[in-house]
Amino acid sequence: MLIPLLMMLAAGQAAPKPAAPPLPSDAIAADWRPIPDDELMIITLTGNRTVVVRLAPRLAPQHVANVRKLALAHWWDASSVYRVQENWVTQWGDVTEKKPLAVGVVASPAAEFDIPVFDAAQRLSRADAYSTMSGVTADGWPIATDGKAAWIPHCYGTVGVARDALPNTGSGSELFTPISGAARRLDRNYTVVGRIIEGMKYMSAMPRAAAADGFYATGEERTWILSVRLASDVPPAERPRFEYRSTDNPRFAAYIRLRENPAAPMIGFGGIDICDLPLATRRAGTQ
Repeated sequence: MLIPLLMMLAAGQAAPKPAAPPLPSDAIAADWRPIPDDELMIITLTGNRTVVVRLAPRLAPQHVANVRKLALAHWWDASSVYRVQENWVTQWGDVTEKKPLAVGVVASPAAEFDIPVFDAAQRLSRADAYSTMSGVTADGWPIATDGKAAWIPHCYGTVGVARDALPNTGSGSELFTPISGAARRLDRNYTVVGRIIEGMKYMSAMPRAAAADGFYATGEERTWILSVRLASDVPPAERPRFEYRSTDNPRFAAYIRLRENPAAPMIGFGGIDICDLPLATRRAGTQ
């Protein structure tokens, strides 16, 4: 009797637990949509580190066109991450700012701080200190407005165009990303060309510079960029493929409400800042 009893117990232990029913805020397969290959920019750093940027051509067409031309020309190869300022930004490109731009790159495109329309598919319940309303577009970009203009907020991982004092002095060759929680005071002052969707842990973990404004004083302190490529410029078998979670559905609406009013013991206040709303992306084929 002992052996059959042990076999019964083992069988009971091995039986899989029934899957938990999906929550109203969970994404379904149809919510995941592909990111085009020419909207993915792959930055390869020393130390076998890779950073993937999702570009935003719909939101900053002139600057993204420049970024694409620079990537296709391999302009960033052998450049560096030359600025890491504590609780502010990581910045990369040509530290000398003297390298000639690639053929076809517009040196002084008009500023693209604002976008034509506040086309949020979902809106947050409350305003914040930087806008009268904010939300997220159907294709997964954060967006804010003051009722007159709309713009992409500078959240953690956003990729912006560095520039000089004049607003039309950023070509897209020098880029930065906030490594603090957010850098919302940069909103409507710097053009946003995308956001980092993989490898942000590398950009945010680099040693902070002791020099003024976070610029490294020596070349030995910098992190070197081996290459920058568009996924569309990589052989098909080697391309990374990503998907974004679309927001134009009741499941994402439920997700927002859950973030604004979390279950106990979390404390909710009926609203969140747009930069506190995670916008999901994933490698295609993952669950």
